[in-house]
Parts: sequence; C-alpha cells; structure tokens
Amino acid sequence: MAVIGAGQAGLSAAYHLRRSGFVPVSEADASQAPDASGATPAASAVVAAAGTFVVLDANDAPGGAWQHRWESLKMGTVNNIHELPGFPVPPADPQASSRDILPPYFAEYEERFALDVQRPVRVRAVRREDDDPNGRLLVETEAPSGPRTWAARYVINATGTWTRPFRPYYPGLDRFAGRQLHTAEYVSAEEFRGKRVAIVGAGVSAVQLLDEISHVADTLWMTRSEPVWVEEDFDIPARTAAIAGVEARVREGLPPGSVIRVTGMHWTPWARAAEARGVLVRHPMFARAEETGLRMPDGSFEPADVILWATGFRPALDHLAPLKLRTPAGGFRVADTRSTDDPRLFLIGYGPSQSTVGANRAGRQAVRQIVAERAAALAA
Repeated sequence: MAVIGAGQAGLSAAYHLRRSGFVPVSEADASQAPDASGATPAASAVVAAAGTFVVLDANDAPGGAWQHRWESLKMGTVNNIHELPGFPVPPADPQASSRDILPPYFAEYEERFALDVQRPVRVRAVRREDDDPNGRLLVETEAPSGPRTWAARYVINATGTWTRPFRPYYPGLDRFAGRQLHTAEYVSAEEFRGKRVAIVGAGVSAVQLLDEISHVADTLWMTRSEPVWVEEDFDIPARTAAIAGVEARVREGLPPGSVIRVTGMHWTPWARAAEARGVLVRHPMFARAEETGLRMPDGSFEPADVILWATGFRPALDHLAPLKLRTPAGGFRVADTRSTDDPRLFLIGYGPSQSTVGANRAGRQAVRQIVAERAAALAA
C-alpha cells in the first residue's frame, strides 16, 4: 500500500492501516523486484511485503498545508479544524497562530502511531506496471537520496490542493505594475499598510482577509457574481447538502467545484465584522488590468497597488496523468473515495472529502474497502 501525502487525509489513512494490522514498510523486509530481463537495477521497483504500507510526503517537515498558512490565521478563526483520529488536538490559546500549533501536533501524531512518513519525497508519476487490471501500480519518486519506484497493490492519493493555487486570467495582467499574489503566498496584512488592495474571490478566505487587511489598507472586494448570503448557520443539514452536491459531481467525473457554489455564502464572524465597518462591499470583476489599476466593466477606473487572488485551489493530481483517468470534463470519476475507472486508486481529500472531518472519514473508508477485499482474496 502506498499513501501519497501526509496531511489530514493521508495521516488518517495511515492510522487506519496501522489499526487494521498493516505496518510501515521499514518494519518489514523489502526486496528488489527484477525487471523483464531478470536484472535488479537500483531504479527498479521496491516491493513491500504483504501487509505493509509506506507514506510519502513532499514536505520537509510534518504539518501538511498548515505549516504554510499565513501567520495571522489563529486557532480561534481557522475554518473547520478537526482532530486526527485517535489523538485530540492539544488545548491551545485561540489567539495562537495555527501554523505554530498544528504542525507540532501532526509531528507528535506521526511519532505516537509510528507511521514512519518518508520525506521529503516527491511523487513524479503513478503508472500501471502492466496491462493486468489486478496488477500493481508503480509510484515513481524523487528524494535527496535519489529516484525510487515503489510497487503497490493499492495507492491512496491524499495530495490535497495547497500546491496548486488557482489564478484566473484577465486581460492586461501582464501590464499591471503592482504586486499580485495568491492567498497561498499571503503572510500578514501589515505588508499592505497604506496601499490599495483589490481582493478577488467569494470564499471564506477572501472575506476573512478582506476583514483583516481593511484595518490597515483601502480595500476593493471583487467577485464574478453577486454573493448569495445565507442567514442560517452552516449546520449539519447544510453541510450534508454541500457534500451531496460535490459527491454527485465527482461521481460523474466533473471537477469538484466549490462548496460556496452549492450552499451560498454563510455569515461568519469576520463577515459580520467587515459588514459592521462598512468594508463588505462587493464590486463586479474588472474587465482588464492596466498599469496602475483596474478598468471596470462600466468603463470607470479603480487604482490598485495590489491584487490578492483569493480564488481557491485545484486538486494536485498531475502525477496521476500516466493512468489516463481524467475525464473530458476535467475531473476523476470517484465513488466512495475510489476511482471507478481504476479501483486500485483511492482519492481522499478530493471532492466531498476536502474538509478535515471529511478527510478523516475518507481515510477510514478507503482502508475498510482495502481490508475487506484483501480478506476476501485470502479466503478465496
């Protein structure tokens, strides 16, 4: 078993593999698999003993995407934090930075359950070993120690979205003389003090950063369409509806889309705070960028020093390209966390399991299917 990624979803899967009797490959003997000629070159696949797994993570340290979040994202304002299975998040000051609290928690989790995460290991490609639909998948990696290929009966992909920030194209962006950055590059509001900042996006992060930056800078909030504000809390029925909508999309092979598209914009403390200060004012998207600002659809001009793209992320799945599973619509067909076009592949933290609680459940669900199939095969 190979688990790609050691964020919330990947660690959840590794935990459930451990609980189901699997052990990290480092605890078992591994042997070199001969190639077609019978040779065993250094780059040939490492074949783990039955009942083993390996977790491969591209980061230098534990913590998943949390280690890269902006400093001002406090424990009291992070969106939908959920503990990893079997070990609660330690008590923390609500004003503490999430990137100071959560990466050490992840590190302690890995050590507590002896998950032996291999890092930094970048997965370059996942491909089929041969034409046998029940054969192995080859996971090709690069690491400081050199390239390596792992052979696995199943691959649990948990690479998330953080490494693929999305920036839409608009005419004139190459002429804009100010600064452009994505939320993935954001550090703190202080770097924008006294500037005019155009914040683009309709999600939670856009509104949260609008509230934060507007304390020190003049802000201009832009979205493609008028936000639909929902007065009701984002409660369990609302979450269930959102998940069902995204789940239906990925089952058909459509890109997951955003939860906002399904549920509308729910009021949050930072949205209320921005509204109270008169900065929660939505403007339409600019028609084109110019050297010193943005030309609006009605022909008016809005000066800007900075464009902050709070436009979300896309799933980091380019390494799966050799499997040729992407549909013409641009997504992957997934049902119950599993690829319907290659059942050896599980996609967790994708589509309906993008939330932290969803990632936990997806890790458990994927392992349950693997365990059940393995038991059936051994009994046959």
